[in-house]
Amino acid sequence: MEKIALFIDGANLYSATKSLGFDIDYKRLLKEFQGRGYVLRAFYYTTLVEETEYSSIRPLLDWLDYNGYSVVTKPAREFTDSQGRRRVRGNMDIELAVAAMELADHVDHIVLFSGDGDFRSLVEAVQRKGVRVTVVSSIHTQPPMIADELRRQADVFLDLVDLQAKVGRDPADRSGRMQETPRFLERRAPAPAPDDDTADS
Repeated sequence: MEKIALFIDGANLYSATKSLGFDIDYKRLLKEFQGRGYVLRAFYYTTLVEETEYSSIRPLLDWLDYNGYSVVTKPAREFTDSQGRRRVRGNMDIELAVAAMELADHVDHIVLFSGDGDFRSLVEAVQRKGVRVTVVSSIHTQPPMIADELRRQADVFLDLVDLQAKVGRDPADRSGRMQETPRFLERRAPAPAPDDDTADS
């Protein structure tokens, strides 16, 4: 059985699914990839705003931590941009890359949930060790969340649109901590999504 490791760039995946208009059900996501092989590790990476909105992502992280995910966090830095808007800076690229390189000798297949082009050289390095790499992101967002060079480097590109039916949250199911979204990542309040679209077919 193929040994798989999942590496989730939390902020990047959140932005992609938000643009596509659905939420990830992390229980279903883990189950989907457990059906494809032996999931050795499932990492979820995110930065945390330590003060005011710290608690908004904590329920999700706690749920992930107790349900088969290895959660990796570090504090984000807040700053004010030239228009006076509050921004959050911080990414987990280095932490994710180091862990992927360390684990590459122990797995057959790495699944990277990110569209960040900075990961292209990581994917290439892991492939040189004989590990297959699947990149999960989307070309259906505007602009596309997946960097072209990362998509070309991957052995397999999986579009989130094609995975939605398998790992998306059921709109009727509003319960469960895994469905809470990390609100600190939202730059501005999004328009409310209509609940009465073509959910019933």
